[in-house]
Amino acid sequence: MSKVRRAVIREWMLLTREKRSSSEQAAAFAKAALQRHDLPRSRRTPHAIIMRWLSPRTGRP
Repeated sequence: MSKVRRAVIREWMLLTREKRSSSEQAAAFAKAALQRHDLPRSRRTPHAIIMRWLSPRTGRP
């Protein structure tokens, strides 16, 4: 899972600052990332897992 986490965060941080400034943009990105990456089964939804990864980085320079 750490490889997937790193890949998703890297993709997020490569976006321009304007494209990663809000939680709505993060939610749309997470939905798209789920199409590209497979997450292992968990009690949390895959969308919630990705949002947790992205939330500290939303709006960051």
